[in-house]
Amino acid sequence: MRSTRIPLLVLLIATPLLAQDPSENPKSEKAQKSYKVALEDLHQRRSDFALDNFKKADKQDDGHCIACQRKMIQYGLELHEWKTAQLAAEEMVGEAQGDRNIALAHFELGFVLFNEGVDKRKDEILTRSHEEFTKALAASSNFPEAILYDGKALAHLKQDDTAKAQFEKYVNMKPAGDPLRQRVLRYISEPELARAKMAPAFAVDTLDGQHLSMDDLTGKVVLIDFWATWCGPCREALPHMQQIAKKFQGQPLVVLSVSLDSDEKKWKDFITKNGMTWVHYRDGGFTGPIATMFGVKAIPQTFTIDADGVLQDEHIGDAAIEGKLKKLVARAQELQASQKSLQ
Repeated sequence: MRSTRIPLLVLLIATPLLAQDPSENPKSEKAQKSYKVALEDLHQRRSDFALDNFKKADKQDDGHCIACQRKMIQYGLELHEWKTAQLAAEEMVGEAQGDRNIALAHFELGFVLFNEGVDKRKDEILTRSHEEFTKALAASSNFPEAILYDGKALAHLKQDDTAKAQFEKYVNMKPAGDPLRQRVLRYISEPELARAKMAPAFAVDTLDGQHLSMDDLTGKVVLIDFWATWCGPCREALPHMQQIAKKFQGQPLVVLSVSLDSDEKKWKDFITKNGMTWVHYRDGGFTGPIATMFGVKAIPQTFTIDADGVLQDEHIGDAAIEGKLKKLVARAQELQASQKSLQ
């Protein structure tokens, strides 16, 4: 099993990066060339080389290239290059003017420190992230993301009462039905979940007309399968997925297949032809919202999530996952039985 980075990816999606405009691009000719090379590296899916070249371009621009700094944060986080991401965020803080930009810059730095603190399990780094979120909120109090991640930092520091207060503020700022609000409501009643590797909070309208959110499925094991009709290995893995759906039918397990197909008719016809009777959603490609949220870059890829919504396993390819599913389903059944006995 690969080590998962889902908590980082979830946060990355939610980061309210500073609004970009042409003035944020590198100014010096050398920096422009390095920036162009970095973009080509990204096109070639060489994120590590791209990160080095964005850093080079920023240095050539005397640390004033906001476009470079954005990328340094994004790919520094993705590659766990904490020093590079932190450098970029600190430069943003130094350059920011006006309350809004100051708040956003401090949030960026707090965001980097939060991810580093969680990754390294170091309270001193998490404390610094809390301090940055506090500075962001001092500059702009109407900043839901800063409130939420400050609550998460406090939860990781085991300051549960203060964390709950931040979560309650966040919930009051968000509309009913918002998937992330639904998740944060669970943090209020179960703050330990804010410290767990939770699967991303999402909501989809499925092929059979259901409106399904991750937190609606609490109490059930969820197997999310990313695939596409044009993917040969996915077609080879189909009998295995059919076997799983049949074996666990009637048990507290939901199989959700998320297709990266762009052709809706081809997707629907394939499902019907192959008797794929479980839950389906079409995300449209690797840049679709759910694929992006889960950081999917290759298929077939599956994610196994327990009854609390905590991510347990991630597999690329047709990996044997039934043993893990049996254990998780058995635990879900025990939880259901204990809840019934309390009623």
